[in-house]
Amino acid sequence: MRSEGVRSILVTGSSGLIGSEVCTYFAEQGFAVHGIDNNQRAEFFGPLGDTRWNQQRLQATLPRFRHHECDIRDRPGILELVRTLRPTAIVHTAAQPSHDRAAAIPFEDFDTNAVGTLNLLEAARRYCAESPFVHMSTNKVYGDRPNTIPLTELPTRWDYADPEFAEGIPETLSIDASTHSLFGASKVAADVMVQEYGRYFGMPTCALRGGCLTGPNHSGVQLHGFLSYLTRCNLEGKEYTVFGYKGKQVRDNIHASDVARFIHAFISAPRPGEVYNLGGGKGNSCSILEAMELVSRYTGKPQRWTYSEVARVGDHICYYSDLRRMKRHFPAWGITRTVDHMIPEMVDAWLRRLEAEPLGR
Repeated sequence: MRSEGVRSILVTGSSGLIGSEVCTYFAEQGFAVHGIDNNQRAEFFGPLGDTRWNQQRLQATLPRFRHHECDIRDRPGILELVRTLRPTAIVHTAAQPSHDRAAAIPFEDFDTNAVGTLNLLEAARRYCAESPFVHMSTNKVYGDRPNTIPLTELPTRWDYADPEFAEGIPETLSIDASTHSLFGASKVAADVMVQEYGRYFGMPTCALRGGCLTGPNHSGVQLHGFLSYLTRCNLEGKEYTVFGYKGKQVRDNIHASDVARFIHAFISAPRPGEVYNLGGGKGNSCSILEAMELVSRYTGKPQRWTYSEVARVGDHICYYSDLRRMKRHFPAWGITRTVDHMIPEMVDAWLRRLEAEPLGR
């Protein structure tokens, strides 16, 4: 049983981008932080996806942090850990995050994203049902539905031609009758289950449908984490591949620290079964062409790139989040880090990491 007055938080995927940022943020807020991670990203993406360096950083810098080497697919292990810890909040960021990998490993993808989420939800219901449960979902739950919205082609990006979407994609957009990719489908299952545990059991849950979540601690790879991976390619002089849509596809980018701040806002005033589109909004959006220009501006190096006419299945041509629901429910929260802040931060972080590791790794 947890001690009265001790605030603790359980973070899955604690060595990843959002998980590690959440761990750091809540440790600074005085929480005892328990992180679950088993470096599955390295299994999914190979050595470039390895996050052990981030785990070691957390263990070295956060006295309030404790690492738990656990797989969220291990139902008995998760039930026992949550029973023992009974945390005052749970933040679930662990996932298999790639469209392309999901098609190659469908069982692992579904077991991680859908079944792993169910394991955590049921553990929370049994042992700490009053504790807020925040799930990092994805905007891919909408499948390719956003691609049916009429678009305008501008010199360096696509944008919405329909004034109904002038502020971006709202939470009311249908998720039905669209192609999601197997990854998107497994995340839909998790997203709906998080809502259902909130609505059916009255638990304080929310699903955050994230767009491009980024920051200096991202281990970006070709199949996931485009801004981080693009930055690394530029610094190493490697060729970056653009998949379809003329490189004008648009993403809104949100810094991991702004994600952690919103999670804190929800935990402080939770609601049952909520859904929020979590991104940088229109003001923090960029196309791949624009991102390449921004990265080159800060590194002073031209970006080498090649173009493939074949777009990724379920990929969005244009996507930025309508943040009005989030701001209506939590008016004190807002975006504090712009793309112009993020890119130099990522450049500096990659330079430090590449100096510490041989480039031929």
